[in-house]
Amino acid sequence: MELFYPRVDHLFRLTDDTGILQHSKFGVPDPRFGYTTDDNSRALIVAIMLYKNYHEKRYLDLIYKYSSFLLNAQTDKGNFRNFMSYERRFLEEEGSEDCFGRTLWGLGFGIASKEIPIGVRNLHRELFIKALKYIENLRSPRSKAYTILGLYYAQKDLSLSSLKLIDYIDQLAKSLVRQFRENNDSSWRWFEDIMAYSNAILPLSLLVAYKVLKNENFKEVAIDSMEFLEGIVFRYGYFKPIGCNGWYVRGGKIAEFDEQPIEASEMILLYREAYEQFKDVKYINKAKETFMWFHGRNSKGVSMIDVESGGCFDGINEYGVNLNQGAESILSYLISYLTIKEIVNLKEEIAVS
Repeated sequence: MELFYPRVDHLFRLTDDTGILQHSKFGVPDPRFGYTTDDNSRALIVAIMLYKNYHEKRYLDLIYKYSSFLLNAQTDKGNFRNFMSYERRFLEEEGSEDCFGRTLWGLGFGIASKEIPIGVRNLHRELFIKALKYIENLRSPRSKAYTILGLYYAQKDLSLSSLKLIDYIDQLAKSLVRQFRENNDSSWRWFEDIMAYSNAILPLSLLVAYKVLKNENFKEVAIDSMEFLEGIVFRYGYFKPIGCNGWYVRGGKIAEFDEQPIEASEMILLYREAYEQFKDVKYINKAKETFMWFHGRNSKGVSMIDVESGGCFDGINEYGVNLNQGAESILSYLISYLTIKEIVNLKEEIAVS
């Protein structure tokens, strides 16, 4: 698979002096819906990945911008507000647990990225440390999973060793394993009675926890849930994520639509981690198959990339493509693209070793 320099037009088009706007109307940024911390956290990850790969100042400028947004979003309690109006007013006292987890993922990724300026990483550390006290309050399985990812990256920083971040990873991973054990049976190998959004992040977090702690329970549940998820999203022989219009409730039918880009990007992240740990080329092949969802190997046989704007369409519905091109979509595509690029490089490194 030959990868060219990614188009970033729409990423810059959606980003203003405040951060990245949440939505667009077709390919035009839509200020009516303002911003979210969710998107700015993911945008921080994308900007860092782009800067690591291409070392261009414009990506460093984005890192500063998205980091500033997260600084403004943190509350005195240590969690984060999520929705901000176009007038730069936060619309809630605190955001969701999922927002908290995604933000820690972004901050942890920044802490571990030695390529970015020390002053930026110092900010990421400060926000991360202040947020640690909120981890005990987490109940959502996805917030736990995203938080594990953030902790995994942050624990690489020796200056944080006294904080015992690995203990948090152990605590959160064990709670996910317990939830899986309580809900799974011979025909349903999942953490809840419903498979909804961001499904791949759950087995991914347990793979990461296994890498750090070598707890066989983490590995067993990660593989079991990954294979169950894979059987569902590849049920037609190509990647087709569970639709957000109804999800998949145990004993019910799998929602066929709407398919969303975030599901493809996080599945690719899962396969990348599985390949890195187990060195099985089947994970590379599955990652590539999943990536092709963006480029026409999907239920409607259509490309999800707008050749004019460089944006990514928001999803696939029963009638075709949702032509809006919001932040989550382009960020999901760029994460997917850059992760596939990493997988190709990783394969070459493993082959040499």
